[in-house]
Amino acid sequence: MFNRRRAVGAEVAEDGASFRVWAPAHAAVAVVIGGRDHPLQAEGGGYFSGLVAGAGAGTRYRIRLDDEKEAWPDPASRSQPEGPHGDSEVVDPGTFVWRHEAPRVERNGRVIYELHVGTFSRGGTWRAAIEQLPQLVDVGIDVIEMMPVHEFPGAFGWGYDGVDLWAPAHIYGKPDDLRAFIDAAHALGLAVILDVVYNHFGPDGCYLRKFTPRYFTERYENDWGESVNFDGPDSARVREFVAENAAYWIDEFHFDGLRLDATQSLNDASPEHIVATIVKSARAAAGGRPILIVGENEPQDVKMLTVYGLDGMWNDDWHHSAIVAATGRSEAYYTDYCGRPQEFVSMTRHGFLYQGQRYRWQKQRRGTPSIGIDPDRFICFIENHDQIANSGRGERLHRLISPGRHRALTALLLLGPNTPMLFQGQEFGSSKCFLYFADHKPELAAAVEQGRREFLAQFPSLATDEVQRLVAPPHERATYEQCILDFSERETNANVVALHRDLIRLRRHDPAFAAQKRDRIEGAVLGEEAFCLRFFEGEDRLLIINLGRDLHLDPAPEPLLAPPAGKEWQLLWSSEDTRYDGHGTAQLDGDENWRIPGQAAVVLAPTTPRPSKSAADAPDR
Repeated sequence: MFNRRRAVGAEVAEDGASFRVWAPAHAAVAVVIGGRDHPLQAEGGGYFSGLVAGAGAGTRYRIRLDDEKEAWPDPASRSQPEGPHGDSEVVDPGTFVWRHEAPRVERNGRVIYELHVGTFSRGGTWRAAIEQLPQLVDVGIDVIEMMPVHEFPGAFGWGYDGVDLWAPAHIYGKPDDLRAFIDAAHALGLAVILDVVYNHFGPDGCYLRKFTPRYFTERYENDWGESVNFDGPDSARVREFVAENAAYWIDEFHFDGLRLDATQSLNDASPEHIVATIVKSARAAAGGRPILIVGENEPQDVKMLTVYGLDGMWNDDWHHSAIVAATGRSEAYYTDYCGRPQEFVSMTRHGFLYQGQRYRWQKQRRGTPSIGIDPDRFICFIENHDQIANSGRGERLHRLISPGRHRALTALLLLGPNTPMLFQGQEFGSSKCFLYFADHKPELAAAVEQGRREFLAQFPSLATDEVQRLVAPPHERATYEQCILDFSERETNANVVALHRDLIRLRRHDPAFAAQKRDRIEGAVLGEEAFCLRFFEGEDRLLIINLGRDLHLDPAPEPLLAPPAGKEWQLLWSSEDTRYDGHGTAQLDGDENWRIPGQAAVVLAPTTPRPSKSAADAPDR
């Protein structure tokens, strides 16, 4: 009897290919190859399976249900060479030769890099992306978070409207090209985690309902489509479908973890939540190899960490405070953030900013208590795919604020105890925007474009007719091509690369910053836009962030500013270093007490004071 790797789909066997399909709404199922039907045997529980002799890697096929004239793509297809509407293809993962061991992925000390394959390189494929990986290593990145690659219709898209969970999107290459990308990353010491979307399926090319409507439920609302059935009739098979898929990416592609999209929409009242089931399945597939599993959760429910087993969660609070502090704009979902120093001090120590307080924008309470949770479990960022695109014209933050303020925020992100995440191109100050793009058929494209305009209209500044006319149509190829990175900017923006490289090196090799221990950090507000963080691990480090004007503290009655006994502060690093196109940094703690430069970040380290000139010149006795 053939021993399958996964519960569903086509797998290569010794004398053919084994097929297994869940279609409880039907009495008969057949595999169609070259116009010929190969009936599968009913197993019970809605499953049909069988071996088709002569089929193998590269065989194209479809699935016929009962005596329907039309046959459909396999719901668990491993490859859709002509897109989601075309034939499925049998894939043999055993033919790929893995040459490199996966790096050991620990939760602590990571720097994550979010990447969209299609815009990461001019070629827009996994093979083309390999060429740029050494550049990421040079800066200090060690974990790539790949935006979704589930098969979707059209020539370009973000990937969140995937319809074939098991098939890597053909527009980026063949499944083995994805394996080659991961193998090449591993050769350089880079881990790769995959953004997976289990909360909904895209509106075009999803054929799951043809096999059974039990994949979906009407019990829950969903912002993006039909909710997936994780706790209703026949939900055990749906849960298996998703959990097996999570294991598949870890097992057959050697991914080093997953990022779970919009977990708040994985509605489930089962004794074991589907997130916990996914985590268990993925870790089992890793076979003892450490993997990193993180999630997005808009209501900030810490059960994702404390009960369901995620390693980390995106911290939108941190981003929203940073944007308000940087730009001064606080409309729409930024309404409940002030961008004040105390917000950053609190998030450094306690994770989320909203842990159950009233949230005006949503007219309800938001968040759950995260006090006591290690800071490295909160993934913070000043850019990601959503937030750049939601600026309206897709502009990067550094194009909206002053260079000094941007350097200071970058220092806070990369030296704080949280786990930092950069968005592709951020490390070299990319001039390329990142817009919402999706290549849909005309009737759907018009609806998506209108929906995008309505979404952006929640920002009063983006709701005017003038600005609405500037919103780039998501379906136009020019919208997509505007977002493709230009890596030659690494040379023209060498100062930005140096900034990121130096900060990541400092984070990784300085014991105080590398420790990421919540109970070894204290913070204090120094002014309207200035604060300090004191790290007490090994030799003390004092990080001062000033997003406002020059600040003169005299007196300076803040104990965190005092150097250790018998020491004085010396400058270890400054965002105003001329290597970063800064303007230099004068002594901060001197005869005139504290003078803190505006729109800057500095790191101070203790040193033994030099003897005064009078003491040094005194005669021996």
